[in-house]
Amino acid sequence: MKRPQLKPSLGIAAALVMALFAVQGGEYSSLDLLRLRDQVRTQRDSILALRTEVDSLTRLRRALETDPATQERVAREVYGMIRPGERLYQVVPAEGAGR
Repeated sequence: MKRPQLKPSLGIAAALVMALFAVQGGEYSSLDLLRLRDQVRTQRDSILALRTEVDSLTRLRRALETDPATQERVAREVYGMIRPGERLYQVVPAEGAGR
């Protein structure tokens, strides 16, 4: 009994299907891997930005607790405080001005 001959094109097609499955098939595809790498990169950038912000806020907190110049600046800007003997001038725009 003679064994049936497979056409070469059928073998090539089967090899291509197997190669495609190896790259894209299974639970995680190559595209999933690329998306996950992009997510990791984005998360690392986010962590770096947050660390920078935390460092900045830590320096500000420390300055507010210990630096008299910073304390005075905040008291003047945020709370409108003045030193004894100083006069506070406020510029109030006239109603309807700038419209």
